[in-house]
Amino acid sequence: TATSAQYADLAEKYIPDADYDPGTVLEFGGDKEVTLTTEANSTRIAGVVSTNPAYLMNSESTGVEVALRGRVPCKVIGTIQKGDVLIASDVPGCAMASPSPHTVSASQIVGKALESKTNDAEGIIEVVI
Repeated sequence: TATSAQYADLAEKYIPDADYDPGTVLEFGGDKEVTLTTEANSTRIAGVVSTNPAYLMNSESTGVEVALRGRVPCKVIGTIQKGDVLIASDVPGCAMASPSPHTVSASQIVGKALESKTNDAEGIIEVVI
């Protein structure tokens, strides 16, 4: 029984409709179980493609490892402040800071930023799911 791990997320395998890079924001839907987010404020958030989970559920099945809890790198767009609530953007597979975090429903939340990003370009930051 493990009491600690080198990595920091809990993930589960889901069947994707394409191959996705680590950090990609996914939602339930598409031709399989999960697909790329393409719509801002999506309420179908599944999670973020994990890099190397500490604990993997359904490890014997096929599919992509989707982080459900913990710390993972995440593709983002726009400026981000540490602690921002992140939601899906209209840039495929990227999260963004919510412009109105107090009105975001739980089904829209990708996670919270653990790092700041000061430019508008696409990038990768660490987030907590």
